[in-house]
Amino acid sequence: MNRKKAVVCSVTAILVLVISQLVAGLLSNVFGAVGVPKVICNALAGIIYFTVTLIIVAVFYGKIMHLDVKELGIKKFSIKNKWILIGLILPIAVEIFYILMISGKYLPSGMSNKKIAETLSLGIVYTGLGAGFVEEIVFRGIIFRSLEKAWNTKIAVIVPSVLFGIVHILGKSFSVGSALLVILAGTAVGIMFSMITIESGSIWCNGLVHAFWNMIIIGDGLSIGEKADKLSVANYVLDTNKFALTGGEFGIESSVVALVGYIIVTVIAVYMIKREKHLSTLPA
Repeated sequence: MNRKKAVVCSVTAILVLVISQLVAGLLSNVFGAVGVPKVICNALAGIIYFTVTLIIVAVFYGKIMHLDVKELGIKKFSIKNKWILIGLILPIAVEIFYILMISGKYLPSGMSNKKIAETLSLGIVYTGLGAGFVEEIVFRGIIFRSLEKAWNTKIAVIVPSVLFGIVHILGKSFSVGSALLVILAGTAVGIMFSMITIESGSIWCNGLVHAFWNMIIIGDGLSIGEKADKLSVANYVLDTNKFALTGGEFGIESSVVALVGYIIVTVIAVYMIKREKHLSTLPA
């Protein structure tokens, strides 16, 4: 793939994410307007988000750009059990650390059962599965593979990862410190997802790891931070306001605790990659 084509693929990939998100939100609102329960609309939004993304990718990159979508990491769906385990351990370990090691107060929201179901359906299906897999299709699928083909693997790892960090501060009125922390953490988690992509050979494993993280950390089941989140089912409000622990204005996703988690998983992925390369060189 030439570099001009790689840039076009990368730029349009961001547009794919935005368009799919808008379509999902629009159709979800339409379903709600005709009387479909919100808990179902929230789940449909996540399914539509993912489905529309796959359709656009197949049509635009497959038919118009004449690319094999398998070469973009979008292969037959397959998940390695080890990444299911690691994907669950990472966010759960972060939450357990805060609850056991950092003093705070547990505050239930007092939501009705109906509201809890609506919140969890949005957090699990849309924020979790939908956003988790779509973002990986875009960043570690289309953008990563395009840059890798046009330049090299190092460029393909670094550029989308930094971009991934920057995307998370767009439209936000963060302080300089919070913005830098978000970019650092976003870049680190982007590198982590890239290593999982390289190890697994497709976007599905890192998509699931991403989905688990979103469900547990930002899915509004249990919110951990300096202040209570009225949209969450429950809150653990930290007694500390230390920037490194709270993650600043973005939250614990950009904290030092989460950053350590990203680094540990990245090291595990790199070890797996090197081990598999070593085993492949051994005589049968």
